[in-house]
Amino acid sequence: MTTNQVWTTYSEDLKYFIISKVKDITIADDILQDTFIKIHTKLSSVKDDTKLKSWCFAIARNSIFDYWKSTNKTFEISNLETDTEIVNNEHTEKDCLRGIIKKLPKKYRDPLFLSDIKGLKQQEVADQLHQSLPTTKSQIQRARKLIAKGFVDCCGFVINKKGNLVGEIKDKGDCKICSS
Repeated sequence: MTTNQVWTTYSEDLKYFIISKVKDITIADDILQDTFIKIHTKLSSVKDDTKLKSWCFAIARNSIFDYWKSTNKTFEISNLETDTEIVNNEHTEKDCLRGIIKKLPKKYRDPLFLSDIKGLKQQEVADQLHQSLPTTKSQIQRARKLIAKGFVDCCGFVINKKGNLVGEIKDKGDCKICSS
C-alpha cells in the first residue's frame, strides 16, 4: 500500500483519534502531519497489511505523546480515581469519561490506564499486573468496548458504519452517568 492509499483509508479516523486526545484542531492537524511523515518513511517496514491500521494508530499515539512531552503538558487522568469538584457548569466529554472509567471494573480499568494513558506496551502491562499477554490484551479491548458502550448509554452516542463513536454530549442533567 502506498502512503497516498494509507492517507485515503485512515487519515480521517486518525484525525478523530488525535482530536479526541488533544482537543485542538490546529494541533491535531500538526500531529496528523507528523504522523504521516513517520508513516511515509517507515511504510516499507510493514510486512503484514492486516496490521497496518493498528500500526498507524500506534504511530499516531506516539506522536501525541511526543507532543505532550515537547509542551511539558500532562494529561491528568490520575485524578479520575479521586473525587474532583467541577469548577464551572460546562459539561464535557471528560466528565462523561471520568464517570465511565470510574464505573469500569478494576480488572479492566487498571490495564487500560497503564496501556492507553501511561503508554506502556501491552507486554509491560501484563508483566506489571503479573498476568499473561492474551489476558491483558483481552482486558484492554474489553475496557475500550465498555467505554464506547458507556458513551452510548450515557449520552446517547451511536457507533456509525465506520465504527466511530459519534454524537453530542447532553446537558449534565440529562446525562445518565454524570447526573448520578
